[in-house]
Amino acid sequence: MTDRSFGFRTRALHAGTPPDESTGARALPLHLSTSFVFDSAEHAAELFALRTYGNIYTRIGNPTVAAFEEKLASLEGGLGAVATASGLSAQLIAVLSLAQTGDHLVASSNLYGGTVTQFSVTLKRMGIETTFVAPGDFGAVRGALRENTRALFVETIGNPSGNVADLAALAEIAHAGGIPLVVDNTFATPYLCRPIEHGADVVVHSATKFIGGHGTVLGGALVESGRFPWGAGRHPLLNTPSPGYHGLNFVETFGEYAFLTRARAEVLRDVGASISPMNAWLLVQGLETLALRMPQHVANARAVAEFLRGRAEVAWVAHPDLPDSPERERAARYLPLGAGSVFTFGLRGGREAGRAFIEALELWSHLANVGDAKSLVIHPASTTHQQLDDEQLIAAGVGPEMVRLSVGLEDVADLVWDLERGLAAAARAARVPA
Repeated sequence: MTDRSFGFRTRALHAGTPPDESTGARALPLHLSTSFVFDSAEHAAELFALRTYGNIYTRIGNPTVAAFEEKLASLEGGLGAVATASGLSAQLIAVLSLAQTGDHLVASSNLYGGTVTQFSVTLKRMGIETTFVAPGDFGAVRGALRENTRALFVETIGNPSGNVADLAALAEIAHAGGIPLVVDNTFATPYLCRPIEHGADVVVHSATKFIGGHGTVLGGALVESGRFPWGAGRHPLLNTPSPGYHGLNFVETFGEYAFLTRARAEVLRDVGASISPMNAWLLVQGLETLALRMPQHVANARAVAEFLRGRAEVAWVAHPDLPDSPERERAARYLPLGAGSVFTFGLRGGREAGRAFIEALELWSHLANVGDAKSLVIHPASTTHQQLDDEQLIAAGVGPEMVRLSVGLEDVADLVWDLERGLAAAARAARVPA
């Protein structure tokens, strides 16, 4: 096998999906099987004891799912990946692989509303406490760390505020505190940013978004760098005997694969948030065209942001690629190919103007998703972030005037035409001169 270092587009097409050895099929086979036959009683025992590698049950692993995992890990530059049923389940499994009752997390205050709720409500009920801090306030991040802190969690591009995390600085803080940096890279995808290259230890994705690319499939994944010293002492779930495998120590047994093995063989096994082989197969199709889709998403989003910035009906536009954006310097460093296609803007006239704007649109679909080939629009304060109280909304940078766009792949002139209609309706609702 050649030792050539292949490019991103080549790996998107070939990593994890060679021609099928048994049939010669060039396309990835879809293995719709719940379970797999053992060679012998001894083989079965070895598999269940984690002493050999192989397929047991699709809740834990499946050949089609493994192909998706290998391809995504290659594109992120990671040691390996574990696929899950959704993005929220990916981050839950990542956290539960590291933390238990009595433990603590530090997380960015600029996160997707569902993530905030998962951390502040569901994990809290499990006895895992989270301190939310502004990711750009490094003093606050350091000050939030405790002896029982198990991870620092941020998004590459904050949802919906659009802040760009200083990954290298945050990785340095996390590592000085003996904990891993976990990064949600959903909005950027590995095409625009690879957090592991900047010091991140675990990357999570809602593959539902740009990786799938067509709004048709749910899925998630976590990718690990293989570089974090899990045996250093701050992570007893990995480096002390596990009752789930008769006292097995994951670090001693699996070395650099300790985190990935526990995430799959113990947490995914018991939580059961597994991705279906069909969804994994569809996500492989999405990854194959990711490098073709993302540049057009970026170009369309920049054009739309520039259009909105010049309109009287618009109070502000928050896109990291705009020259006057406070995020521009970090975006240039971490997202040199563009800061994605999801951004927000504020309408003069607040909530009523937002309602009129959205209802007047024709091409832009009003729904709770991003990363689709089709352009999408939503009002976060009353939908994706409606479960947050006023204090949390302010911390997340979500106001009543905010509208979030996910710019798709349509002709940009048509998108602008539709936005003009929406802005005219917003102006009438707010009595703002057009």
